[in-house]
Amino acid sequence: MAIEGALLIGSDIRRGTAGEIRATEARTGTKLSPGFGGATAADLEQACALAEAAFDTFRNAPLETRARFLETVAEEILAIGDILVERAMAETGLPRGRIEGERGRTVGQLRLFAGVVRDGGFLDVRIDPALPDRKPLPRPDLRLINQPLGPVAVFGASNFPLAFSVAGGDTASAFAAGCPVIVKAHSAHPGTSELVGRAVQRAVAACGLPEGTFSLLFDSSRTIGQALVADHRIKAVGFTGSRGGGTSLMAISAARAEPIPVYAEMSSINPVVLLPSALASRGAAIGKAFVGSLTLGAGQFCTNPGLVLAIDGPGLDSFIAAASEALAACEAQTMLTPGILSAYCAGVEALAGHAAVKTVGKGKAGEALTGGAQLFETTAEAFLADHALQAEVFGAASLVVRCPDEAALHAVLAALEGQLTGAIHLDDADTEIAARLMPLMERKVGRVLMNGFGTGVEVCHAMVHGGPFPSTADGRSTSVGSLAIARFLRPVSYQDVPQKLLPEALRDGNPLRLPRRIDGRLTLPEA
Repeated sequence: MAIEGALLIGSDIRRGTAGEIRATEARTGTKLSPGFGGATAADLEQACALAEAAFDTFRNAPLETRARFLETVAEEILAIGDILVERAMAETGLPRGRIEGERGRTVGQLRLFAGVVRDGGFLDVRIDPALPDRKPLPRPDLRLINQPLGPVAVFGASNFPLAFSVAGGDTASAFAAGCPVIVKAHSAHPGTSELVGRAVQRAVAACGLPEGTFSLLFDSSRTIGQALVADHRIKAVGFTGSRGGGTSLMAISAARAEPIPVYAEMSSINPVVLLPSALASRGAAIGKAFVGSLTLGAGQFCTNPGLVLAIDGPGLDSFIAAASEALAACEAQTMLTPGILSAYCAGVEALAGHAAVKTVGKGKAGEALTGGAQLFETTAEAFLADHALQAEVFGAASLVVRCPDEAALHAVLAALEGQLTGAIHLDDADTEIAARLMPLMERKVGRVLMNGFGTGVEVCHAMVHGGPFPSTADGRSTSVGSLAIARFLRPVSYQDVPQKLLPEALRDGNPLRLPRRIDGRLTLPEA
C-alpha cells in the first residue's frame, strides 16, 4: 500500500500545493519520503462544504449503519497490515510493541463506540407526555433527545500517532455522535496519518455514507489549522497537544461570531502523593515503580508523573535513593521529534539551573535524538514561591517536593493548577490523612488513583481523561472512554410535535427499542 503524500478531501485523493512537509525518521534524523503538500484555502473550503452537506444524511443514518461504519473503520485499519506499524515506528521512534498496542487500542476504541451507538443510551431520550387536564395549566407534550453538533475539526497528537490521531478517540466519538470529521494531521507523522485516513475513506465508501463524512488535511504552516477552527461550518474542535497550541485554538474559537467548544487536552504534571506509612514500609519499591512509569515511552505521556509530593523523612530518602539507582540504569530514549527533544532539554536545564532545585537522579546520557531521564528535588517553600516550578517538562523528568508536615503538603497541593491525574500511595495506617487529602485532590484532577501511576489510560465506560484547566480546556468532559461522545452532542426538546415529524427515537411505541425516561422513570425495551 503506497503512501503518496496526498490530501483526502471527501472521496478525492489529491496532492496539496501550499508548501510541503516531510516526516523525519525519529531515530536517525533523516527525511522520509514522500513529501506531503499542504492544503490550500480552496481545499479547506471544499472539505468544509462537503462536511456540511454530509451532516444531515450522516446524523440521520440508522444507528446500526453508524455502528457498522465504526467497525468497518477498525477492520480497514487492521487490513493495512505491517506497513502501518513500520511507518509509525519510523516517524515516532516508538518500538514495535508500543505501536502494535496502540493500534489495538485504536481499533478497540472504534468498537467500543460502535457498542455505545447500538445501545442508544447516549441519546438520553426523555418523554414527558401531555397532561391536558392538569390544573391550573395543562402540560404540553415534551420530548428530548441528544443531537450531534455538526462537523468537527480534529487535530492529530504528536505522541499517539494512532490512538489520538486520525481515527483516534476524538474522531471515533465524533463519528459515534453523528458528526462528520475533518482531521488536520500532525506534521510529525504524515505517512501514518495518510494510511489511516485512507482506511477511513474506504470505510465511508463501503458503508454508503456521504463523502463529506471524512476529510484529511495537511498544513505546511499553521494557516489551515487556524482557518479550520475559524470556519463557520465547524461546530466543535478536538485537540491534544501543548498548552500554547490549545489556548491559541480557544482564542480563535472565542473570536468567532459563533464561538464553539474546543476540547483541548493540554499540560499536566500529574502529582503523586506519597504518604508516611507507605513510604516507611515500601519507599524503595515505590521508587523503582515510579521510574518505570516516568520513563515509559521516554516520558512522552500526558499522564507522566512529573511531580512527587511527600512529607520529609527517612521513607522519602529511601524512595529517592531507589529511584536514583533505577534511573542510573535507564538508557536514553529516542524522542518523538527534534522539537520535542529541544523543549525537553530546555526544561531540564531550567530545573537543573534553579537555585532552589537539586538534581538527585539521572539516567544515562542522551546522544543525538535521545533524551536521558532526570529527577530533581526542592522544598515546599521554594515550590510555593515560584510558579515556574509547576511548568510541564514533556519527557522523563520529575520534581520531588519535600514537605515539612501535612499542612505544607496540603498547601502545595492546593497551589497546583488543574491536572489530568492525581495519585496517592498509602497503607492502611495512612487512611485518615488520605481522607483529608481527597476533597482537595478531587477538585484538582480528573482521575484519582491509589497505589499506582497515571500512565496507562483504560478505554472503558468509567474512565475520565480530562481535568480542570489547564490540563484540559473544559474539565466537564473526557477524551477517553464512552462518555467522550457527550462532547459532540447537545439536547434538543420537541414540544407538541406531530409523530411523523419527531425523530424516530422519540415516537410512540419505541420503534428503535431504546432505553427511555418516560415521565421521569427510566424504562427499558422489552426483551
